[in-house]
Amino acid sequence: MNFSSTIWILILPLAVFLVTGLFGNKIPKRLSGILGTASMGIAALLALNIAYSYFFISGKTSDTYSAITVMKYSWLTFSPSLSIDMGILLDPISVMMLVVVTFVSFMVHLYSYSYMKDEPRYHVFFSFLSLFSFSMLGLVVASNIFQMYIFWELVGVSSFLLIGFYYDKPSAVAASKKAFIVTRFADLGFLIGILLLSYYAGSLDFNVIIERLSTPDSSFLQTAAAASFMGASALTWALCLVFIGGAGKSAMFPLHIWLPDAMEGPTPVSALIHAATMVVAGVFLVARLFPLYHMIPAAQNLVAYVGVFSALFAAVIACTQTDIKRILAYSTMSQIGYMMFALGVSGYGGEEGLGYTASMFHLFTHAMFKALLFLAAGAVIHHVHSNDLSAMGGMRKQMPVTNILFLLACLAISGVPPLSGFFSKEEILTAAFHHDKVVYAIGILTAALTAFYMFRLYYSIFWNKKAVHSPSPIEKGRDEAEAPPSMLIALFILGVGTVAAGFIPFSQYVTSDGQAFHSGFHLSLAVTAVSAGVIGILIATAFYLKPNNRSDKFSSSMGGLLRFARNKFYVDEVYTFVTKKIIFNLISAPAAWVDKNIVDRTMILSGEITALVSDEIKSLQSGKVYDYVVYFLAGVILLSLLTIIY
Repeated sequence: MNFSSTIWILILPLAVFLVTGLFGNKIPKRLSGILGTASMGIAALLALNIAYSYFFISGKTSDTYSAITVMKYSWLTFSPSLSIDMGILLDPISVMMLVVVTFVSFMVHLYSYSYMKDEPRYHVFFSFLSLFSFSMLGLVVASNIFQMYIFWELVGVSSFLLIGFYYDKPSAVAASKKAFIVTRFADLGFLIGILLLSYYAGSLDFNVIIERLSTPDSSFLQTAAAASFMGASALTWALCLVFIGGAGKSAMFPLHIWLPDAMEGPTPVSALIHAATMVVAGVFLVARLFPLYHMIPAAQNLVAYVGVFSALFAAVIACTQTDIKRILAYSTMSQIGYMMFALGVSGYGGEEGLGYTASMFHLFTHAMFKALLFLAAGAVIHHVHSNDLSAMGGMRKQMPVTNILFLLACLAISGVPPLSGFFSKEEILTAAFHHDKVVYAIGILTAALTAFYMFRLYYSIFWNKKAVHSPSPIEKGRDEAEAPPSMLIALFILGVGTVAAGFIPFSQYVTSDGQAFHSGFHLSLAVTAVSAGVIGILIATAFYLKPNNRSDKFSSSMGGLLRFARNKFYVDEVYTFVTKKIIFNLISAPAAWVDKNIVDRTMILSGEITALVSDEIKSLQSGKVYDYVVYFLAGVILLSLLTIIY
């Protein structure tokens, strides 16, 4: 099977970015949306065809799904053994990600066609969406770790443009800068990790790096293991630094502070960033290098503990927020934490690698129900013109279709069978139970909190009180409270994915070693996980289904803990203190004084001395021939005297 059509999946969004970016104001406004949506629809169909061909026809060799390099050419050659190549690598996780990214991006484009119709910069929005999609697609098929880094940075740039799309809003500008700066610091760690890996592996190619640094008797591995700093091997440092880059993109604690503010972008942007692209890039990065992480317990434990802490931390904060998009943002952080700690507790090969498979499975199912949640939330915001829960309530009669679809997504993320989230979350918790009971216990607690805050959100929007927003006479006449058809179609398709995605036998296709295995169903563990979700739902039902003061009484009993959680445990304030009081005042201010009073004045003084000397000697260049003859004769006489004397 020839997989050369993969290149068109990248070319299509890139072409739309260029056309709509350069000529968007010269073509009919809605044509930009049509071009963007059509190109992503074609890309999604191509991705599905490639996935079918890879998983069912020609991807398997001797019962193992192998990595296929579709194309490769050398871009920069440093030495015969080290070069930066550009290529397309297809293996189970990259093929899966092609499907996820193109499908969700297509749904977001389709939804945005109507959602953004009143925007004056309509063509610019679709141009940025296409750039974002191209960047993420290039990242997931990269055959070279430096090629991945290039697209990694392109994802950062395009997210900066999308988050700051409403550039006339100071809050949007601040949010885009915050996301860009925080992820840049994390990306510095990624870059240093890349340099270490390439130095000790002698290559930037993923397959070569993994082969050389994971083979026990490899001289490359022995060299990397022998070199150490502060008691840790060079390979351990490299993997930890790479993970810092992934933690920044995936908004893991403590690099999560950009994620809630990123909600300043248009709602479709939130869906694209949170469901299938930017925030799962870190999970994909760890999965791509998983054979190396599995060999280094310290690095893998870092992934597990940061992931599980982030999952719990974000879930607690989500329980206290009142902005619909920020609740979903913290929900995303929590679910990404699940994916991370699943990788952190996973073994390698067969059922031992259940955590790896479960992580990728949850990435897949999460893309469906989280995109549905964000886009359904967008339909609600589109109707009430507010993000705050206080402006919502009792909307199930005005928006019956959105109500049902939002409920499905809430049930899925809560792990209620037989929806998709149940299957993937159950496998994650099973893997945690068999490898680390502490991580498992925190995962169960987080599952209960997830169900609680999601149904708190659901009841606050669709139940709890009579509708706050009264429809206009026109809306009453044609039930316009529901979203336009193109938005509803996207929601309905994602709803189907939310229901059906869990029935895919993921362990037959995406595994740590490429070999299929049977992931058994553990009834007792499943009952525990579902029970935790049901408890969370029941508590939310008691508090928020109908107006009452139970939640207020409970909030009063929590005292300071609730205040801390509502203020996001003051992590932003800590960053502000460190930045302004320490970095700006104790480092930047002295550095600025040195720069202004020493460096600048030294340069100014050297210029003044040069000008003074020039002014003194410029008379030597008089332009008069007899002056030059005198200088010449004086020189000859001086040289003659020196010759006679010496």
